[in-house]
Amino acid sequence: MIKKLYDKCVYWAGKKYAKQFLAFESFIESSFFPIPPDVMIIPMVIAKKNEFIKIAAIATIFSVLGALFGYMIGYIFFNEIGVKIFELYGYQDPNFLKEKFSTTGGFFSWLGILVTAGFTPLPFKLLTISSGFIHFNLIFFIVICVLTRGSRFFLVAFLTYKFGEKFGPFLDKHGTKWSLIITTFILIVIGLVYFYLMK
Repeated sequence: MIKKLYDKCVYWAGKKYAKQFLAFESFIESSFFPIPPDVMIIPMVIAKKNEFIKIAAIATIFSVLGALFGYMIGYIFFNEIGVKIFELYGYQDPNFLKEKFSTTGGFFSWLGILVTAGFTPLPFKLLTISSGFIHFNLIFFIVICVLTRGSRFFLVAFLTYKFGEKFGPFLDKHGTKWSLIITTFILIVIGLVYFYLMK
């Protein structure tokens, strides 16, 4: 099933209306779809290298809009829709999230989790839905989504622009490791800024 969806996304990337397909795929990936936009970004940039900024911008904008849709699902329709999406990804009891968020340091713990999910292959849609469910600060939510998704998609598009077809296999093999390294760096910077401002 996942392999077929993956192949379909690669197929869409070569079509005349690839940008529209990318916008749609980026939107639904942030709320329920399992295949990340990177799958379409790489072949699209290889085909049209000079449009890598535009391609990354489309993925970022519609991923953030999709994240807001996921937030709305969690905020308003968690029991009707959100729970079913969690079950689809193998999570049977998402109610522990509210307890985790309400503990000491819950806000900043969630901020860290959201940053990690936004930049790495972790299931971002579960965090967007959960953020609505726990009523996470909407402004922080939007800012984190823009920064993490934008960083990820622009980086993928730029590296594909620079290295072409060689970058796809590299991302498949080492993408998770480098995503975690960059995410750790981002979290350290956020932590340092936070502690500096709190002095």
